[in-house]
Amino acid sequence: MRPGERINDRYKLIREIGSGGMAKVFLAEDLILERQVAVKLMAYNFHDDEASIRRFKREALSTTELLHPNIVDVVDVGEDDSPYIVMEYVEGYDLKEYIKSHHPIPYKKTVDFMLQILSAVEYAHRHNIIHRDLKPQNILMAHDETVKITDFGIAVALSENSITQTNSLLGSVHYISPEQARGSMATKQSDIYSLGILLYELLSGKVPFDGESPVSIALKHFQNDIPSLKEKDDSLPQALENVVLKATAKEPSKRYTSVHIMKEDLKTALSAERIEESKFIPQETRKDETRIITPVVPPEKEKQAAEPVKADYDIDSKALNRSQSVKTNKKKKVLSLIIIFLAITVISMLAFIFSQPKEVHVPGVAGMTVEEATEELKALKLDIGEIIEQNDEEIEEGNVIRTNPAADSTLKEANEVDLYISLGKKTVSVQNYEEKNYEEVRAELTEQGFTVERENKNHNFIPEGHVISQSIDAGDEVVPSESTILLTVSDGPEGHDLANFTGYSVEGVEKYADEHNLSVTITREPHESIPEGQVASQSPDAGSLVYNGSRISVVLSTGPEEPEIISFDRGITIEYVEPDNKNSKEDDEPQQDESSNEPNHIEIYVNDNENSYKNIYREFDIYENAVEIISFNVKEDETASYKVLRNGEKIIEKNDITPNN
Repeated sequence: MRPGERINDRYKLIREIGSGGMAKVFLAEDLILERQVAVKLMAYNFHDDEASIRRFKREALSTTELLHPNIVDVVDVGEDDSPYIVMEYVEGYDLKEYIKSHHPIPYKKTVDFMLQILSAVEYAHRHNIIHRDLKPQNILMAHDETVKITDFGIAVALSENSITQTNSLLGSVHYISPEQARGSMATKQSDIYSLGILLYELLSGKVPFDGESPVSIALKHFQNDIPSLKEKDDSLPQALENVVLKATAKEPSKRYTSVHIMKEDLKTALSAERIEESKFIPQETRKDETRIITPVVPPEKEKQAAEPVKADYDIDSKALNRSQSVKTNKKKKVLSLIIIFLAITVISMLAFIFSQPKEVHVPGVAGMTVEEATEELKALKLDIGEIIEQNDEEIEEGNVIRTNPAADSTLKEANEVDLYISLGKKTVSVQNYEEKNYEEVRAELTEQGFTVERENKNHNFIPEGHVISQSIDAGDEVVPSESTILLTVSDGPEGHDLANFTGYSVEGVEKYADEHNLSVTITREPHESIPEGQVASQSPDAGSLVYNGSRISVVLSTGPEEPEIISFDRGITIEYVEPDNKNSKEDDEPQQDESSNEPNHIEIYVNDNENSYKNIYREFDIYENAVEIISFNVKEDETASYKVLRNGEKIIEKNDITPNN
């Protein structure tokens, strides 16, 4: 597979983010839920290995039940061109990279990381799932330093094929338990050993054993003692090193009996009460003493020893013969005892060997009934262990899903085999989806395995795109993969074309709104052409689609708008002139004071909004120059004018007067 290709038309590969001996891991986009995921695809060189494919699928399905904050969530398992596993995508790096870039790691942070790891493994062990391949490369570190373990149970498929996968085995053999290195089956105690090696690496920055080949490293795990951490770091609390020593004891029986006990011991490793703790030394298993067996003397040597030795002096031959005869008899007796002892030893060893349980292969009983599986196992002298019931999408209810140890594993007679029995396909309780967003509901139901169908219907109150009703009642228990659920989805309220309200009175508009369940807002504005009291405009426009409960608005005309009246003043100066008859009498009559002057008769006419030239605006007499203030009132955009008459003669006229000139 290459970036850009799709798995099951749902997962679009983006780029490769990891690889191993058995699989490649890609960053991908879930096209249904629109989120990033990690997709693990089995390598092509395993495609023809049916046993590996079977184990890959079984172990993957078992891990989907592991829901823990420190375990990478497996969200989907399936098969397209090859088997695949879909997991949550953890953005960050693996613990191996973290150790390289952050060593030395503070003791407190090391303990915190290990407690997260132990919590996850403890949870898996409670579900009878053994990791088998715990190593920093299988532990992911998010940016907030949350630890998440991946590849639970998957390693069993790789380990059984890793004899030809040198590079893959080399990554795991640094953390392999002595019993796994000898070829025995992995147990929960094997995970505890790997956890001890992992803690060693967190504290020291490197693994305890290294070598040029996987075989040389594996030999060191069951032959060499764990190198001392205190020699490398004398400030390391002894209690913390003791956790490593207890977890990595060569004999499984000398290690912690459970991950829970290891976790509880680690919690107090940095406490002041344990400062004086002495170094943990596991009690060694007693070995048989070495026995020295007297070597058998060959007959040739015996004859040579029986030959008489000649001497230069005279010896009584009869006495010599009697002495030689006695010695020969004693040697024959010793030889007979040795032969008898050896015979007894060989017979005992043969009896011990033939009395030992034989090694047998666990048969493949998946799909069988419990009775059939029991019969198969009993025929191989294997005992039935725990009966564990769980749901399965393929295996019929009541039949065997898998065994623990897995099929083809090697066991000795009289060992127990756990049976996982199918409860049938997993049922779910249908939720109440009414009034929820259809797209979100569809994605949720599709992920669960339902077939989702849709029909649309108008609804006055439920918003468009939300569920009105569902074909399967809330609370019903159903098998998703066998169920089709019909969701009725709201198209919103039923609509109609809005009428043209031109010429409507307020009563007509309100009647229409009542008949069609509309809310109406009425405002009033002047209009030059629409008579007062009739609709001048409306919103939405006539012909627009409106729904029950919609709001409309209309504007009623108040008739033409009265223009604004603007008032302003202007000042004028009126000159006084002497009458002509006064000049002719100046020589004849003596001069009088000013008060005896004849007046000028003044008439002022104004043309504006309130006055016209038909009527005198103001009339008076003056005896000298006079200043008058004229007040004008004009409509907006109109002008005013005025004229002044003196003694009946026009002396001033001004037109087109505005407030601004």
